[in-house]
Amino acid sequence: MNTAALREAAPGRDDGYLFSRGQAWFAFAMTIGLMMVDYIDRQVIVSLFPYLKAEWNLSDKQLGGLVSAVSVTVALGAIPVALLADRGSRVRSVVVMALVWSLASISCMFSRGYGQLLAARSLVGLGEAGYGSVGAALIASHFPARLRGALLAGFFASASVGSVLGVLLGGVIAARFGWQAAFGIVGVPGLVLALLYLKVRDYPTVKLTPRLDRATSSTRSAAGAIVQALIRTRTLLWLCIAGAAQLVVVSAIWSWLPSFLNRVHGVVPEKAAMSAALVVFCGALGSVVWGAVADRAGLRRPRARLYVVALLCVASMLVLMLGFGGARLGLAIGAQAQFALLAAGGFLMTCTVGPLPAAVIDVVHPGIRATGASVISLFQNLFGLAAGPLVAGFLSDAWTLEFALTAVPAFSLLAAGALLVAARTYEADLQRACQAAQATELPAEAPMPAAVQPARKALA
Repeated sequence: MNTAALREAAPGRDDGYLFSRGQAWFAFAMTIGLMMVDYIDRQVIVSLFPYLKAEWNLSDKQLGGLVSAVSVTVALGAIPVALLADRGSRVRSVVVMALVWSLASISCMFSRGYGQLLAARSLVGLGEAGYGSVGAALIASHFPARLRGALLAGFFASASVGSVLGVLLGGVIAARFGWQAAFGIVGVPGLVLALLYLKVRDYPTVKLTPRLDRATSSTRSAAGAIVQALIRTRTLLWLCIAGAAQLVVVSAIWSWLPSFLNRVHGVVPEKAAMSAALVVFCGALGSVVWGAVADRAGLRRPRARLYVVALLCVASMLVLMLGFGGARLGLAIGAQAQFALLAAGGFLMTCTVGPLPAAVIDVVHPGIRATGASVISLFQNLFGLAAGPLVAGFLSDAWTLEFALTAVPAFSLLAAGALLVAARTYEADLQRACQAAQATELPAEAPMPAAVQPARKALA
């Protein structure tokens, strides 16, 4: 084994910065900035639903499709993009992605019908494909392992902040300048940040073992390796299922809450967007808080972090069902009390955002961090973020939006069950992954301050 790699992998040697503290925090700030812009461009449309429904007479299924289209293309493109980034340049990949999704977002303002807008939204997702996994890999490489859980929680929490701004800006801009202008205005910051991102330092491409090199030579071979990894490592599979199930709830509520406030409570679109943005902001805070809580819970007993997150999933389901459906149960819940429940549910429902991606990144080979992160990204986007708005849209068309948002939180129960199953094998998989990491030969020029803690196995 390479002696430099051994020194990096040894206990107590995983707390250094890849280049310098300043370079690491610059990379973190830029990566978080683009993550916020990513979700601003994704979520700006939810505040525009009332305008689009009135102007084009769209059904709720069609409106939900405009949100889901982004997540579907993100999911389908995540693995190919991550493969290219792992074997080439992470920084240049991010720059290209940001330019594509920003230009696609701007193009939405020129849409003259549903089909054109759906196509433009799909291009937004194609540009964003792989960004979450590549960005997470960059952060994990720049920083000490002891900081990774909290930093990744912050990184993924920035998606919530971006969603807050997207919902808020969409409503404010549309009320003043029209819904078309909202797409054009929010697309510009991504172009600026993309050019500034060229100043971020990349981590060296890690040489792979022959087996891993074959597994990542193409999208097809990578897909096969991922399937084998999911079968071989049960923890990874159940974590992916849990993350996707909980994001069905998150994406449905984020997408439909402005319309719920508008239709059920008669709030004008601009004020409905502001109120919904506050709930989304509670989710951003919750993702950071619960990431830290889960890390602390797992210090002595790793599986305890999964138990804590499972409990939070159940709590979010109960609070949200009461918030949306309390009146149906005959409970006298005033408007302010209902909004307080929705804000509390928003704070709880993002509990999986930090802990689950961090756990998945820890079980992949250092040379394919981005590809490994794309596994949970695929599950979360295709079966979580894409499914939530559509499921709620179908239920809303069949019954009412109020019924749809009362029923959707039941997916949190599936998330909790998957986490409890994952907990059975979690510690054993961590142990085997740690052993696999120590047996992997890596070049001296590829420092791994954040690469070997505590597990690397799923795609090895």
